[in-house]
Amino acid sequence: MCTVVLLSRPDHPWPLMLAANRDERFERAWDSPAAWWPEWPRIVAGRDRSGGGTWMGVNGHRVVAAVLNRPGSLGPAPGKRSRGELPLLALAHDSAASAAAAITMLDGAFWRSFNMVVADATGAAFFLRGLGVGRPEASALDAGLHMVTSRDTDDVTSQRVARHLPRFRAAPAPDEDGWDAWRAILTDRSGGPAEQLTVAPRAGYGTTCSSLLGLPRHGAPVWQFAPVTADATIFRPVDLAATCHDIMAGQD
Repeated sequence: MCTVVLLSRPDHPWPLMLAANRDERFERAWDSPAAWWPEWPRIVAGRDRSGGGTWMGVNGHRVVAAVLNRPGSLGPAPGKRSRGELPLLALAHDSAASAAAAITMLDGAFWRSFNMVVADATGAAFFLRGLGVGRPEASALDAGLHMVTSRDTDDVTSQRVARHLPRFRAAPAPDEDGWDAWRAILTDRSGGPAEQLTVAPRAGYGTTCSSLLGLPRHGAPVWQFAPVTADATIFRPVDLAATCHDIMAGQD
């Protein structure tokens, strides 16, 4: 069960702030975010070596996309495509709205059930749900703070959401340099297995990496990324220069 927390502030200089943890089997190899796909040179994302896709990425248009499993759907299944394709398909678009619309045109039967979040530097954000049949559904998210796990947005029947959503909403909102409050919550290992945000390793499963990502109204995104180890979660900046060279040159 992965976690995505996002804060939409359309009238703020930083309209979209996002925090995410990826929970996965440790045997599933992956690479830290980079421009791994020559066919999509403006996408920076973590790479899943098994499926070839990603769990989260950002593009040069300052669109971010992340995919999560729904209950009972961890791992691949015979005859199904990797859900890691879905963020890459979303990031082929120049806005969250067009990305969400494109995902809803897909045949959901090709993939196991999934949740997705797509958002952009205007503060526009969408929750998408694919149930393994029919077309995925998209819902626009209101401005404010939202939390997504394996269930629907802000679903407090999830122990993780019930415990931590109020904490994120009460915490000081982050900006480019001020992630401290969110970082402390995101890396919290306390509580029982169902409510931990950073899942302690057990039976070959747990939180493998964490992200803090901000999309400014003008200029390049900021992405702090951390592989999660048993001892520490140390965030380092992701190099977005190659993907966002036009943005960084001031050509918004």
